Amino acid sequence: MATRTDALTRREQILKEAARLFAERGFHGVGVDEIGAAVGISGPGLYRHFAGKDAMLAELLVGISEQLLTGARRRVAEADGNPAGRDPEAVLDSLIEGHIDFALDDRPLITLHDRELDRLRDSDRKLVRQLQRQYVELWVEVVREVYQGLTEPTARSSVHSVFGLLNSTPHLGRPGSLPGRAATAALLHRMARGAFAAAGA
Repeated sequence: MATRTDALTRREQILKEAARLFAERGFHGVGVDEIGAAVGISGPGLYRHFAGKDAMLAELLVGISEQLLTGARRRVAEADGNPAGRDPEAVLDSLIEGHIDFALDDRPLITLHDRELDRLRDSDRKLVRQLQRQYVELWVEVVREVYQGLTEPTARSSVHSVFGLLNSTPHLGRPGSLPGRAATAALLHRMARGAFAAAGA
């Protein structure tokens, strides 16, 4: 008998393969049967987990926005709980590290967001935008702590620019052509801090 853990694991597998296929072929270029085949179940069997492709797309895009915001809040909370006091530089480095993890490990979701966000229902698209605004504003607050001369609009522009830089990973070539995950992460981190430093100069 399947346990709840098994069901959650299968659901996650379906979402992972759906994201990969949608990113490779486009939302309308992928059928339910293909997604099912990628996880070893029949296409109709997917309907035990999702109402359809639209529901998968919504869960993928809303889910990653929630995940990024929750992770960022956790990193800030951990810094606030430091007995030695909050170190804004360390908080910014931690936020950058968290976003780099996403940019390197969830590259199909970046492509999916860029291409398919407008396919979401209005309510889901508005939720994604709301979560993203909260994520940006959290970064803006930290960036202005580090670079205290930055105005709020300039800080916000710099955050969006750094997101654009970090989210360029789908365009860096095939994973095997990169210099290795650790080296790529370190490069992205240096570039992100360099961009913020330039904005604050």
